[in-house]
Amino acid sequence: MFDKCYSYDKDSLAQCKTRYLWVLNAHCDYFGFDFTWEPAAWEAHQTHIWPSQHQEHSGTMLVPKQDATDKNYNHPIVQRKNSVPRLHIKHMPDSVDAGDINTRYISDYLGTMRRVLRKVDWQYCWVTTDICNYEHFDFSWHPSEYQSDMLHVFSSNELSSEQKFGDTFYVHVPTFLAKSENLKLLEWFETLHFIEASVPRVSIDFISHESDSVVDPIWQHEFHRPVAVFSRHDYHVPPCISLWQPQTKTVVPLTKGSTSVLIPREVKNHLKTQVYDYPYIDKSLKEPSEPLDIVFISNGESNAEQNWSYLNAWHTGNNRIVRVDGVKGRAEAYRAALEASVTDWAFCVFAKLEVDIHFDWTWQPDRLQEPKHYIFHAHNPVNGLEYGHMAMIAYNKKLVMINQTRGLDFTLDQAHEVVPLLSGIARYADDPWIAWRSAFRECLKLKHSLPNIDNNYRLTQWLSTNKASTVAGWSAIGAKDAVDYYESVQGNFDKLRLTYEWEWLAEYLFKTHNVTPDQLCTQLQDQLVQGI
Repeated sequence: MFDKCYSYDKDSLAQCKTRYLWVLNAHCDYFGFDFTWEPAAWEAHQTHIWPSQHQEHSGTMLVPKQDATDKNYNHPIVQRKNSVPRLHIKHMPDSVDAGDINTRYISDYLGTMRRVLRKVDWQYCWVTTDICNYEHFDFSWHPSEYQSDMLHVFSSNELSSEQKFGDTFYVHVPTFLAKSENLKLLEWFETLHFIEASVPRVSIDFISHESDSVVDPIWQHEFHRPVAVFSRHDYHVPPCISLWQPQTKTVVPLTKGSTSVLIPREVKNHLKTQVYDYPYIDKSLKEPSEPLDIVFISNGESNAEQNWSYLNAWHTGNNRIVRVDGVKGRAEAYRAALEASVTDWAFCVFAKLEVDIHFDWTWQPDRLQEPKHYIFHAHNPVNGLEYGHMAMIAYNKKLVMINQTRGLDFTLDQAHEVVPLLSGIARYADDPWIAWRSAFRECLKLKHSLPNIDNNYRLTQWLSTNKASTVAGWSAIGAKDAVDYYESVQGNFDKLRLTYEWEWLAEYLFKTHNVTPDQLCTQLQDQLVQGI
């Protein structure tokens, strides 16, 4: 029988009084092991090493008293057993204790691990978390001898999504404390070893909602887990995000427009009015969302049928297209359009607009913000301007339905955003009445917005329209009439609001030029332009 030791070094061998020294590991199961075994004469110079079920070296050796000149791994497996202590990190306040030491997760893994491991005298330990399922995990695993001082990381996964920066670690405690002393990020650890084996995370919360924005559902949700998916419609497989540091705990829109979005718990601490209050957002995923409805709004425009046919001929996409025609009143027409839509936003195409054949009909509103209207660009062929006037608008249904029309413009009365995408060409100058009233309304609003550098330039362009064209001339006349009216009422808001409806505009046209819209569009068109 040869001497035995559990901590091998040169002194151990020097103190050995037998021809060989058994070097054993406290984490091995030696039940039934033959300690009477000794090598044949031709193998007497070798160090004999027994493998474990995981590595070529179990920590079990037979070392010759005399200097060994070779190593022999040709031996049966010695089973490693689960005897390494366990630090269990809890992300969820109501989870049960599962380790020798249990601690609350604070901000990141580096600080959490370092804070606790400074207080223990462990050589090795497991670090586990309550967001992983260890039902089938083999805690007898151990690293190879040459990797024993590394920080070993087991990947995590949720469904089919795998995260290399996982939540399960095998730690050599003294090395970890020494190498992490001045580190700011765990990713900077000098000797990280990523293990291919994966530990499944427990399922995350899935929150179904009908809100146009994810903001309110986040406010209303009580987070019990690190992340949750908020979705209006279909379930989308979320990525498995890293929890190693605050910067990796990112908001991840799973669809274009964020109809489904992965939200870390920390978002709620930053949230004020929009998810963009949170600094870490990853928009690399672009799964399609349900396309928005397209609603064509017309009310007797001379080119309405032409532009309606053009829209249907050139539209590409899966959008549902409907038409609302002949609704009296601007606000009433908009409400009728959104009532005809079955989506929470709808592209509203006005009859004067010849849609751009390259427009992206897969565009989506940003549901990481509070609901708003989105105003696209249109090209004005009369004055060369390209901005939101007469452009397509993505209206939010709920906002449209509650709009009290208290301002000078239906859209601008509520939250809105300009999207610099060309939606089409504003064919408003095919009809002198429409040219006049369009210019009048727009220039009145531009005048009311001054001082504003952009709008001052736009107003100048409207007023300087070339009058060589009969219809285009009425655009310039409408612009000048608007400025004159504004100055005559000294910008009185109540007087300006009278211009909101077409009936008032028709009366003002007659009062100013002694002509009705019908007369302007037929018999007197050329004559009146020349006379004026």
